[in-house]
Amino acid sequence: MKSAIALVTGAGSGIGKAAALALAADGLKIGVLGHTREDVSSTVNEIQEEGGDTGPLLADIADEAQMSDAVRQLVDHYGRLDVVVANAGINGVWAPIDDLTLAEWNDTISVNLTGTFLTIRATVPELKRSGGGSIIVVSSINGTRTFTTPGATAYTATKAGQVAMVQQLALELARHHIRINAVCPGEIDTNIETNTKLRKEDETAIPVVWPDGQVPITGGRPGRSEDVADVIAFLASDRSRHITGSPIWVDGQGLLR
Repeated sequence: MKSAIALVTGAGSGIGKAAALALAADGLKIGVLGHTREDVSSTVNEIQEEGGDTGPLLADIADEAQMSDAVRQLVDHYGRLDVVVANAGINGVWAPIDDLTLAEWNDTISVNLTGTFLTIRATVPELKRSGGGSIIVVSSINGTRTFTTPGATAYTATKAGQVAMVQQLALELARHHIRINAVCPGEIDTNIETNTKLRKEDETAIPVVWPDGQVPITGGRPGRSEDVADVIAFLASDRSRHITGSPIWVDGQGLLR
């Protein structure tokens, strides 16, 4: 893996940043992708301070031209691409179905589902040219293991769609020696709540309370971004060479919900 090149989207914070740092620690060269230079500067700086090879890439993952340009910049600089972490996403608006607007629905679909599609579509040709590689899509337990999040219809639809995309592509890409898997985090201590708008929660909330918290393995505390990043690093490496088309839940819940 010492000569491998990775692209990590949404790498400015949370799981994306932790994944970029973990892959860099394994010796990969990292394209750190975010909306703005401010988004990714701290990740780039931290990798460089540890002696890693990295650079910023600026793009809106839902913009076809911007994603194509970013991937081209990465490959022009490093000469190849081996690992893709499709992490960027939003929670969007969580609201009752008859209160959720079409524009709010479209915003979530555009970033989470279309953005994942554009990330994969732009990078697969480069992975083929490299002779194979690994794609890791960051999905969620919402829409794949649990459906009790109040008003999260658009969000859960995109997360279920991401896993379906992974499973659909696993066989298609296998002949090119490209593995594709999904990581499905549960409650993780990140700042994704900053792009969440919760409306009329009382109309959609499910009245279930777990006295000891919903993450038994940590005594009710949320997981850390690093807990997810370690799984991403495993899926990026040859240690997971026989795993493809698989969702892996990183939630500390063990099917509690």
